[in-house]
Amino acid sequence: MPRRPPPRPADSAEPVPEGPVSGPTTLQVLRSLETGPRGLTEEEADARLARHGPNVLPTRRTVPWPLRFVRGVRDPFTAVLFCLGLVSAVMAAWGTASVITVLVAVSCALRATGEHRADRAMTALRDLVPTTATVLRRPSAADGRASPRELPVDELVPGDIIRLAPGDVVPADTHVLGATALSVTEAPLTGESSPTGKHPWAPPEGRKTPPVGGDHPHTHPHLCFQGSSVTAGSGTAVVTATGRHTRFAATYTTPGPPGTVGVERRPARAFDRSVHGISWILIRFMLLTPPLVLMADAALRGRGLETLPFAVAVAVGLTPEMLPVVVTTCLARGAAHLARTHGVIVGRLPALHDLGAMDVLCVDKTGTLTQDRPLVDRGVDAAGHDAPEVLHWAAVNAWWTLQLADLPAPDALDEAILAAAAADEDALTRYDGVAVLPFDPVRRLATAVVTRPGAGLGVHTLVVKGAVENVLELCDLPDEERARLHARADRYAADGLRVLALATADRPARLTTTARLTGTARLAATARHAPWTPADVHHLTFRGFVTFTDALTPAAGPALRALADRGVTVKILTGDHPGTAARACRDLGLDVAPDAVRTAADIDALPPARLAELAELAHRTTVFAGCTPDHKARVVAALRAHGHTTGFLGDGVNDLPALHAADVALAPHDAVPVAREAADVVLPERAREHAHDPRAAAGGLAAIDHAVTAGRTGGANIATYLRITLSSNLGNVMAMLTAGLLLPFLPMLPAQVLVQNLCFDAAQLAFAHERPAATALRRPVALRPRAFLRLITGFGVLNAVADLATFAVLALAAPGPTGTEDESLFHSGWFTENLLTQASAMLLLRTTRTTVTSVSPVTRAATALALAGLLLPLSPLGPLLGMTALPLLAYALLALVLALYATALLTLRSRVGVPS
Repeated sequence: MPRRPPPRPADSAEPVPEGPVSGPTTLQVLRSLETGPRGLTEEEADARLARHGPNVLPTRRTVPWPLRFVRGVRDPFTAVLFCLGLVSAVMAAWGTASVITVLVAVSCALRATGEHRADRAMTALRDLVPTTATVLRRPSAADGRASPRELPVDELVPGDIIRLAPGDVVPADTHVLGATALSVTEAPLTGESSPTGKHPWAPPEGRKTPPVGGDHPHTHPHLCFQGSSVTAGSGTAVVTATGRHTRFAATYTTPGPPGTVGVERRPARAFDRSVHGISWILIRFMLLTPPLVLMADAALRGRGLETLPFAVAVAVGLTPEMLPVVVTTCLARGAAHLARTHGVIVGRLPALHDLGAMDVLCVDKTGTLTQDRPLVDRGVDAAGHDAPEVLHWAAVNAWWTLQLADLPAPDALDEAILAAAAADEDALTRYDGVAVLPFDPVRRLATAVVTRPGAGLGVHTLVVKGAVENVLELCDLPDEERARLHARADRYAADGLRVLALATADRPARLTTTARLTGTARLAATARHAPWTPADVHHLTFRGFVTFTDALTPAAGPALRALADRGVTVKILTGDHPGTAARACRDLGLDVAPDAVRTAADIDALPPARLAELAELAHRTTVFAGCTPDHKARVVAALRAHGHTTGFLGDGVNDLPALHAADVALAPHDAVPVAREAADVVLPERAREHAHDPRAAAGGLAAIDHAVTAGRTGGANIATYLRITLSSNLGNVMAMLTAGLLLPFLPMLPAQVLVQNLCFDAAQLAFAHERPAATALRRPVALRPRAFLRLITGFGVLNAVADLATFAVLALAAPGPTGTEDESLFHSGWFTENLLTQASAMLLLRTTRTTVTSVSPVTRAATALALAGLLLPLSPLGPLLGMTALPLLAYALLALVLALYATALLTLRSRVGVPS
């Protein structure tokens, strides 16, 4: 007998044959999986487990600490420093090579340690997953009876028949075989918390609501996907896909080694683009400087390769050697502060800078702006007038549904109705409950049968609430009136309200009697209620509508205003109805113009090739409604293309494409594990309490405000460091090149350049501990290479002018006919002036909350740097470095140059708009 080919998952690359309407029928699925309603045999299950592998989600590859350390060298500045260290070693400049090697090692170690700690924290946040499932298995093919067994979920295979009950998490992708009022929440996949009704596959004429098409899980009511949870009802289903073949896994994985996650390569973020831009500017300068020095000295002074150490020293002097250390320290301190104080975990240190540079934040509505909990808006009658009796009847239905129905959890809409009718609770208890027909996701109705107070046992009242179209179908109404009520409900929906219709009907009590003869020969009748069925619900009297709004997150309003004050524009990308999203924004105080609300159709109208037009549309739009995951990712990518530093806050698998497309990806603590793993920043639990900051009690947006502040603090300190060190270094290099052409000797010895750089570098570590001024935190802090180049060029030219003025001062103060005969005196004067001007720049170009005279880390460091410039030439190290003491006239003239330099520096600072 020929061996049959092995079954394949129903969503594999070779799909099972499709049915005549919207997908494979139940019979086709069972045949393709070579299984049946009785389930698999143990032998078949073992063979499939060996073939398909365990039913576990792929795990993300963890990067060991040593590999993170080595990867740190890929940072552009660190790579440049490493190359300069190699060149210095080749030139036997062992001091320079040693210092550079230490800086590279410290930078790589700090970055690797910070990211390794964040990885461990992220791993600790993983949710517990279901461990067992109820599976039908047969001992052998000869045994026709299948018995239910509790098996570990990792032993499930395609073709297994499983049972689903309230509270279960769907352990694999399945096709529903049978269901009883089965409702499933697919929030991990879709981000929408409303339960979805599930039932066996049937052609459209066999269903109340045919599929609407597309690939959204809601368009497949006969499929349940891994990660969903059963909220009500029960059912049986056949497993169609497990492990990495499930929709849950396929959403965030790409092909890679077995058992690992291959996440789509993310585009360069804002920090990476900024650092690379600045790096290449400096690299060009550094590659150009040594050849210029060598050629100029060879042409004008007849010097040859003996000037190569000086040329290398000049290139080192241009490099911000401490940048990797300062950047890593600034970001690591901010990340540690957020984790310790606000419960925010930063998984990738550069993401903290991107938060500070973020000027657009895209969020979903549900769970961020709203609490995923409905609130009653009002009850209205058929004419649209307020009608408390409508709300009363809705509460009767909800009350007796809660009392009589065996539900795993109360319905959210029923809870909202009962909360709104809390004052009417005594009136509800005066009714007698007879029966209840719980909400059916196919019929979309819930019916309570009650006896009204004073109506007697002979009359039962049916109280029916549910979807508007389903309730109106069962009401005795003229077609014109039914159309009018449909139009009214549509207007409520367009205004962002959720609508339920309510109807009632009086029926004769359905009783049967049982006669029995008593001891006195009297006939007594005992009444017993006959069962009520859905077929009894018809010919209803329409009562009115109950409208609902979404409960707002308490911290959302203040957090949105705080973000707006900081220059961060919030855009809502949601799958909800446009009216629902716009109403939530209005209720939160956001001014949303009608033309600022768009739908997925507007995005689809612009093909991917027209990215600029989509970027312009996204720039003008506040709310994008009806979005799929692809729509969200396209909008985020378009905003980035428009020049915005864009963040995205998401919590479901459906948010992964947008999380990958953003400059900085954020996820709440209770997001699905894969969303947390894809996020750069994980926000605290919404219920987290902060006694010192009530705004943070809800997590989410309130925590983002703290993270933005920390990011801008680190970004402002990094920008200040770069502004000061690059302008000083550029000015020194320009002055050195000019002096090399004018002087008969080298303007500074290589050892002197190295010592000067060491002093300046040590002082600049103070920038990692500075507290920026409030004005520096009001707007996004971004490192823009071109603007930075213009800024440092202006300050660098001013610094070079001060250096050249120092040459003239030294020529006047030094003995001899030209003032250049004493080489050591010239070196000492320029060494002192360089450190004094750099100390002045540290004080005058910083952005700090303190004044110049106050004691701050930078103030102390600048004072120490100035003292080093004044005292080193006078110390015993002076002669060893080729320096000598200056005459008093030189000090007086240097003080004059320094005063003029400080005045010019402050004037230029005010003109270019450096925050203070």
